[in-house]
Order: sequence, then C-alpha cells, then structure tokens
Amino acid sequence: MKGAVLFSGGKDSCYAAYLMKKKGVDLSCLISIFSDNKESYMFHTPSISKVKIQSKVMSVPLIIKRTSGEKEKELKDLKIAIKKAISNFDIDCVISGAVESIYQKSRIQKICNDLKIKSFNPLWKIDQIKLLNELIKNNFDAIITGVFAYPLDKSWLGKKINEKFVEDVKHLFKKYKINPAGEGGEFESFILNCPLFYREIEIIDRTIQGSKNSWYLEIDVK
Repeated sequence: MKGAVLFSGGKDSCYAAYLMKKKGVDLSCLISIFSDNKESYMFHTPSISKVKIQSKVMSVPLIIKRTSGEKEKELKDLKIAIKKAISNFDIDCVISGAVESIYQKSRIQKICNDLKIKSFNPLWKIDQIKLLNELIKNNFDAIITGVFAYPLDKSWLGKKINEKFVEDVKHLFKKYKINPAGEGGEFESFILNCPLFYREIEIIDRTIQGSKNSWYLEIDVK
C-alpha cells in the first residue's frame, strides 16, 4: 500500500507516519498545506515552511499547496493536493495524525471517500500521556513552536518533549485542564529528529513573536 502523509512537521503527523511505515505502508509522499490564516481550523502554521528540510532528511517527496485558510474552503485546496498525490505517486491511502479533532478526521475521511482511497488515523483517541511517552521511547526529538492557552507563555517555546515536559503538562491538566498533548490547540510542535530521518535537523537561528498567550517560535534550520 502506498500512502501520502498529511504532514505538518509536528509530533502527531511524524509519529503517525512512523507507525504506518512500521505496518508496511510505503510513505510515497508528504502533503503540506501552507495556510495564510494562523487561526486555520485544519492546518498547523508555526514553522510550516521547515517541512521542506524534513522532507529531505526523510527522503520522501513533498507536495505543497497554499491556501487562504478560510474555513471549509481550505478543504478544497487539500483535496487538490491529495488528487496530485494520486496522480503523481499512485497513492491509495492518506495518513493523518488526528488524535481528538472530529472536525479534522471527518473532513479528511470525506475527501478520501470522494476520491475512493483509504484514510488512516493511527493515533485516533490514543491517551495523550501515552502518546507523549511513546514519542520519548521511540526517540522523537520534538520541540514546542507555538503556545496558545493560559498559563502557557513564551518560556515554553523551544522546550523539548521529554520526561520533565510530561510531568509539567500532567500538572497543567490537573490544574487548568490543558490537554497534555495539545489536542485542544494549546500548543504546536516541530520534530528535529526521529527514526524516519537519516540525520538530525539543526536550529541555527530562532525568533519569538506574539503577545499575551499566543506565542510563536520561528526557526531557521539546516
């Protein structure tokens, strides 16, 4: 089976790709949607352009489609990108890192149904603490690139998802109901290294942008 990964460069899409590859699916291409809307309902935006180097260190071709990010209309752009993956790489399934978002999962499923291909969501409804621990266990080097909920602030940007991080988010869940893996949109991540990469990605510069409880880490990498 040949799959296209809906790829943001974050922990969920990378880990979903890893699990499906372990099951024997050929990762034929990555699909990344570059949204002009930072509040997109569907697509991750912090550091999204850096998927280009992730594609290189994965040795997997990348399809990029830009969208204005307008709700529902952005799905038409996603469908165009998936059609391109079918045409160029003969894929017969789409892999996504959806964990909790019924909005995302249902819309990806509808597109796949329309195009008569399968949709796989290997992380669907996984316990969020278990997900974080699996990332650590399987040597996923993930950092936080965006935070969007109180009491998260810019001090969280660049933090690695490690054992201390897991303990910290457990505390935040108990006190503030922050989803431990950010499934309420509380934070976004970026993968610097994992078993899918042939080498580690190095950060050579970083810039922090934002205010109040919305902060982004823009990184330059090689």
